[in-house]
Amino acid sequence: MSDQNSRRDFLRNSTAAAVGASVISGIASRAYAASDETIKVGLVGCGGRGTGAATQALSTEGPVKLVAMADAFEDQLESSLGRIKGAMGDRADERVGVDQKFIGFDAYKQMVAADIDLVILATPPGFRPIHFEAAVNAGKNVFMEKPVATDGPGVRKVLAAVKAAKEKNLKVGVGLQRHHQAPYIDTINRIKDKAIGDVVAMRCYWNSGGVWDPRKKREDCSGEMEYQMRNWYYYTWLCGDHICEQHIHNLDVCNWVMDDFPTECAGMGGREVRTDKKYGEIFDHFAVEYTYGTGAKMFSQCRHIKNCLNSVTEHAHGSKGYADLSGAKITAGTTKWRYEGKKANPYQVEHDDLFAAIRNNEAYNEGEYGAKSTLTAIMGRMAVYSGKKVTWEEALNSELDLLPEKFAWDALPKNLPNEDGVYRTAIPGIAVPGITAPHPKNA
Repeated sequence: MSDQNSRRDFLRNSTAAAVGASVISGIASRAYAASDETIKVGLVGCGGRGTGAATQALSTEGPVKLVAMADAFEDQLESSLGRIKGAMGDRADERVGVDQKFIGFDAYKQMVAADIDLVILATPPGFRPIHFEAAVNAGKNVFMEKPVATDGPGVRKVLAAVKAAKEKNLKVGVGLQRHHQAPYIDTINRIKDKAIGDVVAMRCYWNSGGVWDPRKKREDCSGEMEYQMRNWYYYTWLCGDHICEQHIHNLDVCNWVMDDFPTECAGMGGREVRTDKKYGEIFDHFAVEYTYGTGAKMFSQCRHIKNCLNSVTEHAHGSKGYADLSGAKITAGTTKWRYEGKKANPYQVEHDDLFAAIRNNEAYNEGEYGAKSTLTAIMGRMAVYSGKKVTWEEALNSELDLLPEKFAWDALPKNLPNEDGVYRTAIPGIAVPGITAPHPKNA
């Protein structure tokens, strides 16, 4: 499946075809399910991505059933349930039996207390650390979408929960599906076997026309919290900006090639086209240069601007040759290789692998590289927003907490619009990420 194909595409095609100490509490987990035992699934976050992930979970081998759903918004939950049933077709009665529906900010707490074996976490990523910690504390296996946080404190919370999950033998999958995509696996294994010599540089891109426009008008929402959550992609505390929300895939591939994470980065970016107040606070382009401990460089670009050159690709340059990772091709002197093996939908395979690990009681935890690739994206955003060099340690240990002080419909996010509806945005050299300096129109 190409990067231009989303989980929504998968769902549509399926339908058409038919940091807390609390996480290490001693609650017993159901990390293991025998091959003939029904794995009961709960879904937290019922947007397009959660709907697709649930459909894929229900398409794995062996008995499996969606028994509970949770979302901040009831309309979104009901819409998702209908789409999941439609996608499952003739198997809907067998695999979809949702008799527990939880609504609101605390819905995740009710979910992890329910009788389920695995919880899918697919809300906007700002909530992921809180939800993941609660799931691990309750002894649940987890599939969580990427990115797994939007700031340093969130990454630290996830890493602590990952450690606790390993101690409990919980299985944890992360939605970085290229790790389950045969052409990537084969190509990267060859690079690790020195097919292009020592890797000295990499390039990666997520340049596209962008995503959906804001879906809800302010007058249609109960207040600022609902307005930002309904239009979550355009607020950094919720999505991490598009360098985190999408470009993490490409950054993660480069980390995989290096078998390491960057030590520092610097970059530039801004809001060139997507400047209307309806687009909240995020940027529309980033360019970041990352440095690894070996001295190797990763040159990263992501852009959301229409009518420009598009590319969602990764490339590795070595002392003996070059690899097009996204194209699964290697050239080293006169030697040329291209992957010609079997291909399968990686979005499905990642769930197949996770559920097989649960049934076979095999060690399975993708949380650490999920968290660290998330931090790679966060440090890139921090560098671009601030205009400064940012080190790995600075990003990981940052105390910049983007999340609201509390979660309630009458609570306020930290970045609020002025009387004209204009939000504060990062100004390199003046404002640090998103919240500490006013936009000139707010002054």
